[in-house]
Amino acid sequence: MGLYNWRGIFQTKATDLDPKDSWNLEFDDTLEPDSPNPGWAQYIKSTSARWFRCSQCQRSFPSNHVIVLFHMRLANGQGTVKVRRFKQNCKICKAAPMESPSVDDDNIGILLENLVEKIRVKCYHEPPKTGGRQFVNIPVQNPHEPSHCEGCIAGICIKKAPGFQSWRFCFPYHCNKLRNRL
Repeated sequence: MGLYNWRGIFQTKATDLDPKDSWNLEFDDTLEPDSPNPGWAQYIKSTSARWFRCSQCQRSFPSNHVIVLFHMRLANGQGTVKVRRFKQNCKICKAAPMESPSVDDDNIGILLENLVEKIRVKCYHEPPKTGGRQFVNIPVQNPHEPSHCEGCIAGICIKKAPGFQSWRFCFPYHCNKLRNRL
């Protein structure tokens, strides 16, 4: 879905925040995990994409392993959320470019509802209310391929955890805890 959908859904969800503050959502493909600017908070969540479309062969493919990175801050009544949707590329085409995901409005809504909850905790210092809603999985025929995923390449989507023979869903803080136990 288009960036306009993300912004519109976010504005609807953000009405639950303090009405004295205004919030905006912007996309930034230069965001890096675990390095928000001073005064910014981070939130990382996964979702599913109905499809990624290869710009070379036009093949489309779904994924239930799409990482979305949010950096957020509230300063002087102005809230800003920066978003990076991690891309994937076609496993058939050689040197295929990384493509942006097409996420259904329902899953965008779930992501942004969970984001607003994190904003309450990280920017308004409210206690957490819920564990967050889970995204809606879509039927996927093939396994996730880490070598074609920006999130995996960046080390935040799937990692081969030490001591395990298979790929595990693993965010950095989980991997660090696991490494400390091994």
